Amino acid sequence: MFCHTEHNQRLFLRRFVLRMESAVEVQRGAAAIKEQFLTTKEQFHEFLASGRPRQSTDEADGDSEEPSGEPEQKRVRLDSDGDKKKKKRGQNKSRPHVKPQSYEDRRLCPSIVQERDTKCFYGEKCRFLHDASEYMSTKAADLSDQCYLFNSFGWCQYGVTCRFAKAHTSPELKNLRNQDLCRRSTDTVRNLLDKELQRRLRKKQERFPGAEAYLKTVSRGEKPASNREENLSGAGHTQSSTNQIFWSVLQDGADAPVKTVGPITDADIIKLRPCEKKQVDFRDKLYLAPLTTCGNLPFRRVCKRFGADITCGEMAMCTNLLQGQTSEWALLKRHASEDLFGVQLEGCFPDTMTRCAELLNQNIDVDFVDINSGCPIDLVYKKGGGCGLMTRTSKFEQIVRGMNSVLDVPLTVKIRTGVQQNCSIAHKLIPEMKKWGVSLITLHGRSREQRYTKSADWEYIDTCSKLAAPVPLFGNGDILSYEDAMKARETGVSGIMVARGALIKPWLFTEIKENRHWDISSGERLDILRDFTNYGLEHWGSDTQGVEKTRSFLLEWLSFLCRYIPVGLLERVPQKINERPPFYMGRDYMESLMASQHVDDWIQIRSKTEFGKNFTFHRAPKI
Repeated sequence: MFCHTEHNQRLFLRRFVLRMESAVEVQRGAAAIKEQFLTTKEQFHEFLASGRPRQSTDEADGDSEEPSGEPEQKRVRLDSDGDKKKKKRGQNKSRPHVKPQSYEDRRLCPSIVQERDTKCFYGEKCRFLHDASEYMSTKAADLSDQCYLFNSFGWCQYGVTCRFAKAHTSPELKNLRNQDLCRRSTDTVRNLLDKELQRRLRKKQERFPGAEAYLKTVSRGEKPASNREENLSGAGHTQSSTNQIFWSVLQDGADAPVKTVGPITDADIIKLRPCEKKQVDFRDKLYLAPLTTCGNLPFRRVCKRFGADITCGEMAMCTNLLQGQTSEWALLKRHASEDLFGVQLEGCFPDTMTRCAELLNQNIDVDFVDINSGCPIDLVYKKGGGCGLMTRTSKFEQIVRGMNSVLDVPLTVKIRTGVQQNCSIAHKLIPEMKKWGVSLITLHGRSREQRYTKSADWEYIDTCSKLAAPVPLFGNGDILSYEDAMKARETGVSGIMVARGALIKPWLFTEIKENRHWDISSGERLDILRDFTNYGLEHWGSDTQGVEKTRSFLLEWLSFLCRYIPVGLLERVPQKINERPPFYMGRDYMESLMASQHVDDWIQIRSKTEFGKNFTFHRAPKI
């Protein structure tokens, strides 16, 4: 009888534990917010609608104002519309492309915008307008009477085409200048694409002697040397071979391995040894990950201001760089505030990657070059790039050794744990990469198949960090607070890479360095967005095309910022990166607006940040 009762008690406890575990599983993934701030979806959207600007009576009667030239506001879909048209699911590849092909129907000729003394090169064949008055009659209305570029640098290169032209345009439609501010240096961006270099790349006239020499050794089946010192000190590199190179350079200046000005020195002929390469101290640094689309130059400037130590450009395709594509070269631009900056290359063949590395080594200013062998998207993976390199070790080795042979800066690699979910291979690759000459390894604690469905495996990162020593290894995954960073540092990694955490709250770098939770106000967050907008106008331009680009990238970023939950509203600190925020009322209207995941509300936030418009914060109602 006693045994039967004990069995029932154990069965009851087991069922109770399973019931509790299932209840926790239901709540898992939702952030714990204080009860007084929680609300329902209907009340949340009703409160946000109460603060939106209402339609004027004239517009309601049909007497609309003159067109402003701004994009039409997206119509809100009503519930009744759902019966008329079935909602599409999946990737919706047949959706119409709404990206504008041209931002203005009638554009002003650059010769008039820049106020050149000479006439237009194309003359009567030019397809642009040459009458500034005619252009102004069709131009969209200015957005504000203050121009950020003019106020910062004393002049605006976009002249009358600027969407803030009234701030720096005379009645005669001449571009004004503030001579006191013009003395400031406007050369804040480096790594611009030279037109002559672009011409040579498009005509395939650019030569890559270092890459060709390496590829010949690969084609002959020779095992590549592990570093430059072996290449230079080997039996094949004698004094006579150096003299041959010297005399060939003297006979034909076009065959010079590098551009020379004046006498040829030893540095023009003999490459640097590994010990003479530029050294970078990566240890104990906060690394802003190369983020596609959102990791643009204005965003990196924001993160740099909050304490990011290392920044890296967005992933660039090596084949597009070799073709001289302007849009791809724009990903390599570097701001003056980025004191430790690198670029990330994607490719799957040793020849293109080695040539691209030599091209960048000679033409841009970077502190390191990173190989992307962790990109999970199908477009890259199916070609053999990204994560595909992890399973093609022979090609991977040839790429690393080839790029190392032509670079004067450190070469780094970013990888994942593996391709399949339950088959990690990073621990097998890391010892090999040490032999190949990699200067830094960054490991994302997920496989390609996992994407973001599972938490990052920091125990595995810890194991790999020990295998990588003495090469520094950075860990990446699920860092959203300084407590997450402290736990990550306990694993023995040399540094931390921050990706999604920086998109959700760019002030994360300040929190980590100061070991605190920052209960940032909605006004401070709005100022961050205003700074991003100003940086965007400076980077992409203040004309119609530049304004539209700044808007699109700001809206893209807001899709991540809305996931942040203010510290003062949390029941349990800190917020976890995979916890979704429930519907809640912020401490003022703007804080609630920033929590919305509706695109119309993001557009409203954008309008508050763009042009210095004042905004009155009013308190949210108590629930």
